[in-house]
Amino acid sequence: MNNHASRILIINFGSQYSQLLVRRIRELGVYSEIRSWDITEAQIREFSPSGIILSGGPESTTNNNSPRISEYVFKAGIPILGICYGMQTITVQLGGQVKKTITNREFGSTKLVVIKDSPLVRNMKYYTNEYGQLLLDVWMSHTDHITSIPKNFFSIASTKNCPFAIIANEDKLIYGVQFHPEVTHTSQGQQIIKNFVLDICNCKALWTPKQITIDAINYIREKVGNEKVILGLSGGVDSTVTAILLHKAIGDNLTCIFIDNGLLRLNEANQVLEIFSKNFGLKIISIKSENRFLRELHGIFDPEIKRKTIGRVFIEIFEEQALSLKKPVKWLAQGTIYPDIIESSVSTVSISKTNVIKSHHNVGGLPNKLKLKLIEPIKELFKDEVRKIGIELGLPYNMLYRHPFPGPGLGIRVLGEVKKEYCDLLRKADYIFIEELHEANLYNKLSQAFAVLLPIYSVGIMGDNRKYERVIALRAVETIDFMTAKWANIPYELLEKISNRIINEIYGISRVVYDISGKPPATIEWE
Repeated sequence: MNNHASRILIINFGSQYSQLLVRRIRELGVYSEIRSWDITEAQIREFSPSGIILSGGPESTTNNNSPRISEYVFKAGIPILGICYGMQTITVQLGGQVKKTITNREFGSTKLVVIKDSPLVRNMKYYTNEYGQLLLDVWMSHTDHITSIPKNFFSIASTKNCPFAIIANEDKLIYGVQFHPEVTHTSQGQQIIKNFVLDICNCKALWTPKQITIDAINYIREKVGNEKVILGLSGGVDSTVTAILLHKAIGDNLTCIFIDNGLLRLNEANQVLEIFSKNFGLKIISIKSENRFLRELHGIFDPEIKRKTIGRVFIEIFEEQALSLKKPVKWLAQGTIYPDIIESSVSTVSISKTNVIKSHHNVGGLPNKLKLKLIEPIKELFKDEVRKIGIELGLPYNMLYRHPFPGPGLGIRVLGEVKKEYCDLLRKADYIFIEELHEANLYNKLSQAFAVLLPIYSVGIMGDNRKYERVIALRAVETIDFMTAKWANIPYELLEKISNRIINEIYGISRVVYDISGKPPATIEWE
């Protein structure tokens, strides 16, 4: 989808921070993509990067058959930055030495001493020690260490246990850092990335909301032509932005399918139809399918099976609607975004196959029997980028910054078996929670907040009567990228008010609890 001249290729050796590297570079206005370490010379040439970053990773260059990068990388004349394992493989492949160590391992915050000037470490806010040395705080995570650097390289910085913390061959524009500049624990890390991307690679800041929007619309027109497209419109940020991009690109060749599956929030179906058909002029077919979804979900307790069941029924309905239209439909559009792909482990950048955290009903392609081609115009974008292009498209702020709602809806917020009466209880509790957050001016300060119906009963007392009813869990988190998150510190008085309202106003709830788990180890959604 991206046609920019300035682009950074991240070659991934399995680092847990590779996705963060992409974000850091895009924050500078430069497009970036991740590819696996076994990328070929032909694939690198096709990508035509302005610079290459070799990520960290769990492997050791001292092991036989450990990953190596194509020798073409060193001959192409493209600036290179190696991080941790990436730095070590540069060293080994160019004639230096790396050894395992037991006593001099470094994990966590470390003081870095800059001993030589370099474009990589300019424009930094240093502090000094009693010897007048220039210091930076960096985040280390390594066992192996470099014992000798390749010919024509020199050391730029060191730590107490690492004499080669930054190395460079500036004639060849090859740099290596032993620490992680992409994490916030490295205080000047973003400046180091900026120095490499903008100054050393001479990239231009062309990855802007306006340009992303133009690229996406052109991509859709080129891909779809004059063929018909259907889109499942949920009212969430991702499907909303996808719908407006498609509408601007192909107009009435887009038909939106809105499915009321009985798993939506309170009054949501009416709100979605009101906003999109009247305000934006989208062509929408509305289908009431609550009974069908609930029938298919009957007796299912496993969250992965629930997700797959909901996704299957969605696709079945899309196919039925496509066949019923007067003019044949060729494409199914989906609002898949980058984090969906990451969590579903569809990405091929890992050295080894990772475990599936949770599947997403809109990720992984379509079944062979479905006679529709798939288009996902925002699948390369993070949530914050999707919102920015939504603003560029003229969508209202309160719609774009509404908290995320999962594709399977309440199907994964009703824990255990899904029934209509359970969904009704949860809808009311969730509405009260969100209403009170708005009233307290907290909603827009939180990244995501919602209620969960637990599959347990708890004893309570209402008046003089004993109750034995369901339990609601409240969840609110703060996050930047939804890859990690911390639980939100909501005032106790507000939690008390929300709890009292839920128990008093909803017949069938006897207890309310608050989730204080971070991500990781927990996920944001409970299922």
